[in-house]
Amino acid sequence: MDVLPAAVSAPALLPRGAGVATPPVHRSGNAVVPETLHPALWLGHQLGRQAERGVPSGFPALDAQLPGGGWPRRVLTELLLPHPGVGEIRLLSPCLATTQRAGRLVMLFDPPAALSAWALAQLGLDVEQLLIVSTRRPQGAADADRRHDEAAVEARLWALEQALKSGHVGVVLVWLPPRLRAERLRRLQLAAHAHDGPAFVLREMTAQQRPSAAPLRLALRPSGADMLAVRVLKRRGPPLQAPLQLGLPPVLGSTARQRSRLGLPQVQPSLSVATFVNLA
Repeated sequence: MDVLPAAVSAPALLPRGAGVATPPVHRSGNAVVPETLHPALWLGHQLGRQAERGVPSGFPALDAQLPGGGWPRRVLTELLLPHPGVGEIRLLSPCLATTQRAGRLVMLFDPPAALSAWALAQLGLDVEQLLIVSTRRPQGAADADRRHDEAAVEARLWALEQALKSGHVGVVLVWLPPRLRAERLRRLQLAAHAHDGPAFVLREMTAQQRPSAAPLRLALRPSGADMLAVRVLKRRGPPLQAPLQLGLPPVLGSTARQRSRLGLPQVQPSLSVATFVNLA
């Protein structure tokens, strides 16, 4: 069977003097360089090329291992955690702060615990410009309400899809429920194609045993004081054998440490949470 289009496989059928416009194909020795055929192609030892430059992570060692040289746009980036609070916010804070300085919105869905506005401010974030959406069932709700948990998950995913498709959000972070089905993650990946910024989904570490539609998967583990071990589980490129050791920004900045030594109270910016109500 001929798998090539007729215009390519049977050029003799073209009128004399007619030509077919084709992109230039570069060769290395006798081999065709795949990225000249299509930007989504790469050799097994190469990092995949991105149509858009990634958003710098703030960690040069990490950027050197990410296709596009930073956090990718228009796709999901999956961060797997043994438990919340291993340093994931500090890892993402340079990207979040850069996005805010560019005048774009940072949106957080369902953080697993109350966020410290003061700590976020120390990391360079404008807490008054953060949009935090809560779709979780209120604490203390009756056990009979647990039957609505599935509806709450659907509401969370629906709201997240709308944020990704809106074009008005710079960065999206969402803490996903455990054991999320693969088709739901694929739905989010499809929605992320319309989002021109990074989209981070944070999940439990055991999810690495299950397939994922996210093109980039990283496993995060604490590795000492203000250190984070980042293992690349999946990327568009060759596997990374050893985890990266990244130094995180300290929780307390120099001013905060000085105030703490002097026994002065810390300034606590206000941090409000928007509750999502599905009116559909």
